[in-house]
This record gives sequence, structure tokens and C-alpha cells, in this order.
Amino acid sequence: MTTTSDHAPGQPREFTRADFDRLVETRKNWGRWGADDQRGAINLIDDDKRRSAASLVRSGRLVSLSRPFPKDVAANNPRPAMHYLQRVGQDALDFYGISYHGVASTHLDALCHMWSTEGMWNGRSPDEAYTSDGFTWGSVEHWQPGIVTRGVLLDVPRLRGTDCVEQDAPVQGWELERIVAERGIRLTPGDAIVVHSGRDAWSRKHGVPWGAGPNLGRPGPRDPRPGLHASCLEFIRDHDVAVLVWDMLDALPNGLDVVHSVHAAIYLFGIALVDNAALEPLVAACAEEGRDEFMLTVSPLPVKGGTGSPANPLAMF
Repeated sequence: MTTTSDHAPGQPREFTRADFDRLVETRKNWGRWGADDQRGAINLIDDDKRRSAASLVRSGRLVSLSRPFPKDVAANNPRPAMHYLQRVGQDALDFYGISYHGVASTHLDALCHMWSTEGMWNGRSPDEAYTSDGFTWGSVEHWQPGIVTRGVLLDVPRLRGTDCVEQDAPVQGWELERIVAERGIRLTPGDAIVVHSGRDAWSRKHGVPWGAGPNLGRPGPRDPRPGLHASCLEFIRDHDVAVLVWDMLDALPNGLDVVHSVHAAIYLFGIALVDNAALEPLVAACAEEGRDEFMLTVSPLPVKGGTGSPANPLAMF
């Protein structure tokens, strides 16, 4: 592990805008795998890493981390997915259509999904890469072979002794370090971390779906929501994480006056993000199997120029 922090791992510490700016300036992965690389941190997942992940399969138990295809209108789903069915003779045909970015659909974010004023992944210009037919840089088809690696559950409510993360206490990077230390986990480059924040428990507790709000899907500031603090970026970079799977996303407001906080891992580090995962079944499976690690598989649709893909991530024990 390489870290720029002077603080002891797992101990509370403040993460300021200056810390964020320092991380951006000094720890970007731009150029790490070559100036023309469009795979990002997925490069850390080589054949040896996949073989090692496959060796974790013992019982054969399979758990889906996907939410249902979001066809129904909800407070956190103002643009529901479309499903049209047609019966033709003795055949049935259907059509799927979905605007998957947001907080309702389980999906994979590609490297062209977000950028900063400095540029996209590897410093490319979004103005030059964007076309009406899709992005010409960092799009999802570069992950067409699929992502297979070791997945590791980091259960924040278990650490805190609560049901879920709340608005006034976002998940901090030092807490993830504490989970790793207390659970005896050794993270290795190319791992996928699966951060459980208790999204579904939060929705049951508050009587509204997590991520709901009147500004959802509209331009301008988003409504407050609990989630991960920008300090988690430091943890991700320190451990050379390749994939982040999470149920709650970036905490809003982020408190640092930045456009993207944890989602900045996409263009800074080349990380693949799996948003809106359903993690309660995984938490139960890990408890029953008596371990926090498993083989994770994520298979995106190879849409040329696409900014991501709906996904059905699978954990196998």
C-alpha cells in the first residue's frame, strides 16, 4: 500500500478540500498504463488475478447484486425503464429501453461518464471525444471481455453497530481502513471493494426510497442524501482498487464544493463503478459463508461509444 497520509490507518481524521486537491494533483493514474490506455484500473486485473479470484469459489453459491429492472415509477425513479411486449403468432417479442444513469438502476459507469475541468480519463478532452453517436474515448466496449476479480465486502453498518448510514455521518475513508483492520482483510491490487451502507434499511426506516427528492433528474444542485465522503478516494487509491461496488453513492452535499467527489475516481484513477447495487443478499451470504471475500463478475453490454451499461453483478462463493 502506498499512502500520502501522515495519519494512522483506521483513526478518525479530517479530510479537507486541500486534501482533495492534493490527491487530484499528485495521485492521478493518468499515463500509468500508457497515454492511449482506455481500460484504466481494470489493467490491474490480469490472468493471475482472475485465477486467484476463481480459487475463492468453494460452495458454488451464487448471489446477484442487481436491483430489478426499474420499470415502475418511484420517487427515486422519475424516468422508468421501458418494456414493451408483442405477441406474434406463437412467439413473444419484447423491447427494453432504459436511461440507467441515476439512482434506480444497477449499472456500470464507463471511463467517459464523467470528467473535470482538466479532462477525462488520461487527460483527454470531452469536447473532442463526444459525438452524437457516442464517445470515441474511454467508452464501455473496452471492458467487453468482462470483469472478473476478487470482491471484498466492507460493511459499514456492521462497523458502526447501526442499520444504515445517515445524512449527518457519511462514510469516511478512515472507517474503511478500520473495517479492513478489524476484519483481518488484506486488500491487493485489482480488488473490487463492495461498500455496504444500508441503503435498503435506510429506505425502510425513513419510508421513502434512498435518493428520492424533488430535484432528481433536474439541472442544478441535488437534494441531500447519505453516502460516501470524498475521503474514500484516498482509501481507493491507497489500495489500488479496480472496482467500486456500492449501494449508496456519493454523499450530498459533499462539503468540499466539488462537482464530483467519490465519482471522481472514474477519471482520476480509472476505476470502474457499479452504482446502486443490491447488497443485503450479499451481506447475508457473507455471514452465512463466514467470509468477506468472493469471486465477483461484472459483464457490461459492449455498446460502442457507451458511457456505461446496465449490469447484473454476480458474487460466487
